Amino acid sequence: MTDTPKRQRRLSLARVRRLPSWSLLAAGALVGGLLGGAYGKLTPPKYTATSYVIVVPTGQSEAGSALGFAQAYGRVATQLAVLTDARYGAGVSVRTLQRSVQAATSPDAPMVAVSATSSRPQRAKDMANAVSRSLTRQANAAKRRTHVELVQFSRAGKPTEPTSASSTVTALVGASAGGLLGGLVLLARPRRPLQGDEPAPAASVPGPAAAADVKGKR
Repeated sequence: MTDTPKRQRRLSLARVRRLPSWSLLAAGALVGGLLGGAYGKLTPPKYTATSYVIVVPTGQSEAGSALGFAQAYGRVATQLAVLTDARYGAGVSVRTLQRSVQAATSPDAPMVAVSATSSRPQRAKDMANAVSRSLTRQANAAKRRTHVELVQFSRAGKPTEPTSASSTVTALVGASAGGLLGGLVLLARPRRPLQGDEPAPAASVPGPAAAADVKGKR
């Protein structure tokens, strides 16, 4: 009676070992696709809105200096001083702005792109415009020293389509990752011996010579 569970486990392991090799790949891809699709369905979509500001030199500044100031303002856009002033117009906390707002610059044009991401399209728009306005105010407060001013080039509009990956894309990514893991498990699994493979016979070791033979040789 006690040997029955052990026999059942051995039989189940034997059945698993007899499965074809491609079954691991198929199972990994299937499980990964299901998990990826579920993640895409359960995760709320994200929307991104972008506002653009441009650096314009004043009469006392050279045109080439605007590009350098644009790079500097791109780094300042997500600093605490700018975000603290922008929180009132955005209607969110400073921590939310720190997580949701990013700034990017171009090496060829004196322009700063302020992007905000949120699960609500209107909030994404409000955050991007509030940060760009705050950056413009703080930059123009020092234009007598910098000899450049910041002008809003384009306001952020309300996004109509999500920028996050759809459930189809996440399912494909999950299936690819699952198939890859299945392949790694397949490579790490010990190789089963082929039917024609037979164990090599053990090498015979000669025993000690008899005492009579040793005397005869002398």
